Amino acid sequence: MASSPDGLPFSQASENNKGYILEILQRHLTPPGKILEIGSGSGQHAAFFAESLPGLHWQASETAAMVDTSALRISAADLPNLPAPIALDVNQPDWGPVAVDAVFTSNTLHIIDTASVENFFLGAGRCLAAGGLLLIYGPFKYGGEFTTQSNASFDGWLKERDPRSGLRDFEWVDELASAQDLLLVEDNAMPANNQLLVWRKQS
Repeated sequence: MASSPDGLPFSQASENNKGYILEILQRHLTPPGKILEIGSGSGQHAAFFAESLPGLHWQASETAAMVDTSALRISAADLPNLPAPIALDVNQPDWGPVAVDAVFTSNTLHIIDTASVENFFLGAGRCLAAGGLLLIYGPFKYGGEFTTQSNASFDGWLKERDPRSGLRDFEWVDELASAQDLLLVEDNAMPANNQLLVWRKQS
C-alpha cells in the first residue's frame, strides 16, 4: 500500500471509486444508522463516507495485522461518527456484539479465499436485522464468464499469488446471500469493470 504526501496510507483505486460508490450509498443508507465496513484497508473509504454521511455511525474494521494501518487515516480524520477501527477476521465464528443497519465491503471477495467468502456471508447475515442492507463493491463473473479481458487478466494475476483467490461468480455469491435470507435489490454497473451489489435482509 502506498502513502500519500501527508504520510497516510493511500490506495489510488479507493480514491478513484469513492465518489461513484457514495452515490449508491446515499440512495440506500438513511440516518440514523450504524454501518460496519469489512476490510477498511487504507481507511480512505471510511473517512470519506463518514464525512459525507454525517448522520451515520461508520464502524471500520480490518484484520489484526492491518487494523493499525486503517487507524492512521481514521484517527487523522477525527470525525465524531467514525470511531477507531476494530480488529475483525471474517473467519471468526463470532464477530462480537455487532448489530448494524448495513454491512459494506469493497474489493475484498476476490482477495480472500473461498472459505472466507462463505464465512463473510455467514457473519454479515448474523449482523443484519430485518431490512438491513449488504453492499459489496468489486469485480465479478457472470455465468462463469469474465465481463472484460482486463478482468480475466486480473483474475490470472490473483490466482498466481493465491490459487484460492480470484473473481467470484455472481451466481455463487447470490446463493450465499440467499442462504442468509438476503434478497438482491440492485446490481449496479460501476466504472473500471466493477459492480456494486445490494441485498436486503428479509427476516
